[in-house]
Amino acid sequence: MSTSKFLAIDYGASSGRAIVGILKDNKIRLEEVHRFPNKNVNVHGSLYWDIINLYEELVTGIKNAIAKGHTNIESIAVDTWGVDFGLITKDNQVLGYPFAYRDSRTDGILEKAFKLIPKNELYNLTGIQFMQINSVFQLLCMVQSKNTLIKSADKLLFMPDLLNFLLTGEKKSEYTISSTSQLLNAKTKKWESKIFEKLKLPQRLMADIVMPGQKIGELHQSIVQSTGMNKVDVIAVGSHDTASAVAAVPNLNKNCAYISSGTWSLIGIETDEPIINKKTFEYNFTNEGGVLGKIRFLRNVMGMWIIQRLKKEWENEGKEFTYVQLNSLAKKASPFKCVIDVDSPDFLNPENMLNAINEFCLRTNQKLPQTKGEYIRSVLESLALKYGMLIERINSLSKNKIEKINIVGGGSQNELLNQFTADATGLKVYAGPVEATAFGNILLQAIAKGKIKDLLSGREIVKNSVKIKEYSPKNKDKWESSIKIANKIMN
Repeated sequence: MSTSKFLAIDYGASSGRAIVGILKDNKIRLEEVHRFPNKNVNVHGSLYWDIINLYEELVTGIKNAIAKGHTNIESIAVDTWGVDFGLITKDNQVLGYPFAYRDSRTDGILEKAFKLIPKNELYNLTGIQFMQINSVFQLLCMVQSKNTLIKSADKLLFMPDLLNFLLTGEKKSEYTISSTSQLLNAKTKKWESKIFEKLKLPQRLMADIVMPGQKIGELHQSIVQSTGMNKVDVIAVGSHDTASAVAAVPNLNKNCAYISSGTWSLIGIETDEPIINKKTFEYNFTNEGGVLGKIRFLRNVMGMWIIQRLKKEWENEGKEFTYVQLNSLAKKASPFKCVIDVDSPDFLNPENMLNAINEFCLRTNQKLPQTKGEYIRSVLESLALKYGMLIERINSLSKNKIEKINIVGGGSQNELLNQFTADATGLKVYAGPVEATAFGNILLQAIAKGKIKDLLSGREIVKNSVKIKEYSPKNKDKWESSIKIANKIMN
C-alpha cells in the first residue's frame, strides 16, 4: 500500500492538537505536530472561547506539519466539542466571541423553553438528551435577552463549522455537530421548523448541512500562501469529536457498547436508526448523528470533569498531584465511602467541587470521604456505577444485549476506572485507543479520498495500529450494596 497523509485538527475544551495521520501497510501512525492550550475567557462574568487564538493555533499546526516534512498532505479536517457556536455576517465577518457552554446564562432556561414547546414534543422531534448547555437553549437565551448580534448575523456556525469557514470561506453545518444542537430532526436529518417557530428562533441563521465524508471546500488561498501548504481539500468528518471517536472504536458491533472517556463520558451503542420512545425520553437518552449513516444512541455523563476540578483545587492550595499519583491514592483508599450522582447539576460548575461533593453526601445521608484518595476513589466508583446503570437501561431499550464495552479516549488510560467499570457492569472491558478522535478524523478523510474502503475496514486498521488492553470483571458481589444505593440516587 502506498503512503497517504492527512492532517487532523482536534480541539478539546482544555487543549487542542494538530496530528498528521500516516496511512501505510494497513496501519495508521499518528504524529502530533502541534499542541496548544484552550480555555474559557471570563469577561464581565461571562465565559467565551477565544476563536481568533484557536484559528491562529490551527494555522500554526499547518505550518508545523510542513516544517516537519509533511508536504504531501492530501486533506485537512477539524473536530471539536459540541453545542457551542459563533455568528457570521453576510460579508463574512465573525461577530464577537462564541459563548462557552459552562456559562451561567442558561441557568433556568429549560423551564422557560418548556413553556413554549412541550418537553416531550421537543424530544420526539430531535431525540436529544436535555441539557441546559444544548445549542437550542443557548440560542433561546440570546433571543430572549435581545442580544444585538442576532440581528446582524447571517449564519450560525457550530465551533468546527466556524473553524472550517475560517479555513475555506464556506458556511456549512456538518451533520454530526448539528445533531448535538437539539435543532435537527433526528429522522429527516434536517432543521426542524416546528422548533424554530415555537421557540421564536431565527431559522434563517442555519447553514446547509453536509454529511461526513463530503468535501466542504479548499484551503483558502491566504492560508496556502502563509503556510506553504498545497491547496488541499477540507473534509467534513465526524466534526463532533465524539462522532470521530466512535468511528474509531475497534470492537464496535451490535453487542458492544462504547464509552468515550474524557472530561465528559459518553456511553452508548451504534444504531442504524434513532431510538425514540417513552422510555428513552424518561431515561434522557440522546440520538446524535454518527458517520456514514449511523446514529450514536448514548447518554452524556459528567466524566473526568469532577476529578479535573478536584485536582485544580488542590493545586491552588499548593498540593500538586499527577493523575497517576491521584489514582495511586485512590487504589489504597477505603472502598465505597459514598456514592454521588456524577450528573447532578451540583457538579456542572460549582465554585468548589470538594464542597459540592460534601453537600451532596450530607443531603443523601452518606458519610463524607476523609482523604484525597477517598474522594478520588468515590468519584471513580460513582462513574463506574453510573456506567453500569446506563448499560442496564441500554439493554432494556435495544434489541441486542451488550456483552462487552470498549473504552476510548484519554480516560481509557485510567486503569483503575477501567477495572471498576468491568466490576460494576460484570462485562469484559477493552481499553483503547487513547487517540480515538484523531483516528476517527483520519479514517473519514481517508474514506473520503478513496484510500480506505469503508468504516468496517477503517476499524480493522485502527485495531492493527494500537494495543488494546483487556479487563475482566472481579468482585462484583462487593459492588452490590453500592449498586442499590446508586439506583436510588442517580437519575
